[in-house]
Amino acid sequence: MGKITFYEDRGFQGRSHACSSDCPNLQTYFSRCNSIRVDSGCWMLYEHPHYAGCQYFLRRGEYPDYQQWMGLSDSVRSCRLIPQASSHRIRIYEREDYRGQMVEFVEDCSSLHDRFHFSEIHSFNVLEGCWVLYEMPNYRGRQYLLQPGEYRRYHDWGALSARVGSLRRATDFY
Repeated sequence: MGKITFYEDRGFQGRSHACSSDCPNLQTYFSRCNSIRVDSGCWMLYEHPHYAGCQYFLRRGEYPDYQQWMGLSDSVRSCRLIPQASSHRIRIYEREDYRGQMVEFVEDCSSLHDRFHFSEIHSFNVLEGCWVLYEMPNYRGRQYLLQPGEYRRYHDWGALSARVGSLRRATDFY
């Protein structure tokens, strides 16, 4: 179970709307989103309806303005509750279609380049749990949710390039 509350204004003010499950279109509940309170669960927010556009990963906590969740604007139009898993395992490959060097992770990695000297990652195989990819090191930049499954090329996870700087398990703890 999860619970997230969206507020139109900063500092948890203005009209609000609470969700406890996926919502493909939040536009009917509020016109803008400037603060969020996550009471439980992990959530992926989307800039556009039907889980499209920029993605933002949020854990339990308070986000008094959209910069706190690395938002580019006050546009949040859909959200998805991320299923929790007891274990996480992902394989990354330096080339498309699972070619080239492979590394398997069970923990977060704040800098793929520093740790493995990969400048680009072209395919993923998510074996267990959900993961969040970040375009830059230290969990910054564009974010992408990867659920269990195969991602043979960067277009499969919705990215514009194969640039991945860090990755994190989608868990409710730090």
